[in-house]
Amino acid sequence: MPEWELWACANEMIRQHRDDAKIVAGQRADELLMKGDIEGASTWQAIIRRIEQLTRAPGASLQ
Repeated sequence: MPEWELWACANEMIRQHRDDAKIVAGQRADELLMKGDIEGASTWQAIIRRIEQLTRAPGASLQ
């Protein structure tokens, strides 16, 4: 998945799920891992890392 798309997904997760974005993304990663989709789970882990970066950014607000 291109880098820009990972960031877009992270932003969309935050927009849709606010404070729960990381949890929801983690659940999706876990579901894919349990189904044996290592690549899909890895993609969601990359999205989680970007969610963390976006929500740690100075001035970041999920309101």
